[in-house]
Amino acid sequence: MSQPTPAIVAQNAVRRLPRVALLLLCAAYLMPGLIGRGPWKSADVAAYGYMAELAASTEGWMRWLDPLLLGLRPETPALFPYWIGALAIKLAPAWVHPDLAVRIVFALLLWGAFMATWYAVYYLARTPNAQPVAFAFGGEARPTDYARAIADGALLALIACLGLAQLGHETTPALAQLFFIAYLFYGAAALPYHRLGASLALIVGALGLSLSGAPTVMMTLGAGAAALVVIDRRRSAQNTPDDEVPLYAPNAPLVIAGVALLAGLLAVGLGLWQWQIVLPGQHASKTLGADLRSQGRLLLWFTWPAWPLALWTLWRWRRQLTARHVALPFWFALVPLAATWSTDFSERSLLLALPALATLAAFALPTFRRSAAALIDWFTLLFFSGAAFIIWAYWIAMQTGLPPKMAASVARLVPGYVPQFSWLTLLFALAATLAWCWLVRWRTGRHRAALWKTLVLPGGGAALCWLLGTTLWLPALDHALSYAPQVRAISERVGNAPCIAALSLSRAHVAALRYHGRFTLQPLGAAGAGAQCPWLLVSPDAIGRSGQAIDFTQWRLAGTVRRPTSAGDDILLFQRTLP
Repeated sequence: MSQPTPAIVAQNAVRRLPRVALLLLCAAYLMPGLIGRGPWKSADVAAYGYMAELAASTEGWMRWLDPLLLGLRPETPALFPYWIGALAIKLAPAWVHPDLAVRIVFALLLWGAFMATWYAVYYLARTPNAQPVAFAFGGEARPTDYARAIADGALLALIACLGLAQLGHETTPALAQLFFIAYLFYGAAALPYHRLGASLALIVGALGLSLSGAPTVMMTLGAGAAALVVIDRRRSAQNTPDDEVPLYAPNAPLVIAGVALLAGLLAVGLGLWQWQIVLPGQHASKTLGADLRSQGRLLLWFTWPAWPLALWTLWRWRRQLTARHVALPFWFALVPLAATWSTDFSERSLLLALPALATLAAFALPTFRRSAAALIDWFTLLFFSGAAFIIWAYWIAMQTGLPPKMAASVARLVPGYVPQFSWLTLLFALAATLAWCWLVRWRTGRHRAALWKTLVLPGGGAALCWLLGTTLWLPALDHALSYAPQVRAISERVGNAPCIAALSLSRAHVAALRYHGRFTLQPLGAAGAGAQCPWLLVSPDAIGRSGQAIDFTQWRLAGTVRRPTSAGDDILLFQRTLP
């Protein structure tokens, strides 16, 4: 007799993952890196610059519809992320630093993405086609317990994705897009079960994506989701009806399509729908082959370890590809993947595929044999234990100078950095390492089988490495990824200048100069800038194309201010020669 699904799961394999342990894992992933640092280059600090400008603006609500930073509009045409950050700055108490307030709010967005993904997977796993095979004499997993175990596995797979680490802890439109796409995904998955709540999630997700810089992705997802609902209804009508199985309402496709259409029209009305298609091979500095190799490498490491499990799911569930629990996450992964290959924002587009890829990865769990699960465990154990060992070894070398080669490598990678030591961060790092050792011992011990056990080590290992990196290495990372050293060098040269003229500076540089240096910047040629500002900051790339904009009889080159860890961030400093 053919099996209706490839999942064969007994009730004892879907025991509950302790909620306290799951919450502690999420906290260990979300909280490190919140304090002890400033905005990092370059999208992080640029986004914060727009948020700070809106929070300090006195131009009324029209400025909130058109954020500007020294006359520059955001690189990502978005509104919601900057509104969220600006409101966090305005509402934060005086004792909370503005950038910390923004990071806290965006950490809550990542937490919201975790929750939305968990519930989306939970409702997808409750569908009849996703359920495991019914045993002849009973004992198969109960639907709700099975769905909870699959959802736990999806959350662990999402945390384990390597690409989520840095982008998930920045305050950029990409993280807001991740939050909203997770809610759009949840709304489409839960619509048969909670029509009001799911409809609200659809509205929030569609509007949020449209006003966060991804209206094309939103419209494509909405159209595809509506089509999948039609297919699901036809599939359900052909099967034996079951009054206990929630189905999509007859108007569900119209609801999804209508919400997506209205959100898209709003984006058009606000001027946020801008085509930015760049296909592989269209970059002036790269050939088609180089582009394809670069994108392929990005896909392999960014979505690891979810992508091999997702491919296994598509193979093992190939007879149910049009079923809701496979088709919906596959579509929500396919659209961001297409955006990754057709825009210049590859990493940030690929970030949007992670919830759906984690969902597909979770549905591989009930199809694994014990040998496959053991292989994943051992590979994960070696990978993350090795990564943690390297993090500890280089930190010890940085602090002690031994071994000399490792210490020299750190000095070369982070020039100008003076090592700092903190007992508190050391204790946190030691506690995390001991927790990892306990987790490894528990996982390699003899315990009852559980679906989510295969992804415990990947999720825990990702959280461990992120926590070690943002405790032991946070000061060094802040030095390497921040514009603060460069801004301090400029401050030493210009002193207490009343203002500084600027020409062709990047958004990130403008935001960093205002955040770290508290400089009053004015565009070169603006009213008052030519008469008052004794200093001029210029991007080196602008000299060739903007020679006529600079009167070199009035300015002399005072020097090139470098960022210690990146030669591509040089700024030319000019001093006025006339009184």
